[in-house]
Amino acid sequence: MANLPEQPNQLNIEISEEVSEGEYANLAIITHSHAEFVIDFVNVMPGTPKSKVKSRIILTPFHAKRFMKAMIDNVKKFETANGTIQDMEQVELPFTFGGPAAQA
Repeated sequence: MANLPEQPNQLNIEISEEVSEGEYANLAIITHSHAEFVIDFVNVMPGTPKSKVKSRIILTPFHAKRFMKAMIDNVKKFETANGTIQDMEQVELPFTFGGPAAQA
C-alpha cells in the first residue's frame, strides 16, 4: 500500500460512539445576541408537562448563516428525492400530541 501525501485542507473528524447515537429533537428554540446564535434542541413528549434541552449549539453569526444555507441546500436535495415536506403553517406551543395540555 502506497503512502499518499496529505491532501491540503483535509479535515479528519472523529465521532464517539455515544455522540454517534444522536439525540432526538422535535423542537428547536433559536435565540441570538450581537455575537452568537444559540440553538436549543428539545424533545417534547406527549402528556409531559416539562421538557429538557437535549443539546445546545452555539454558533457565530458567520457559521449560523453557513448552517442555514447548508440546511436549505439539504432540504432541497431531500425534496427532490422524496417529495415536498409538509410545512406547518402555524405552530402552537405547547405541543399536546393529542394528550393533555402541558402546564408550567
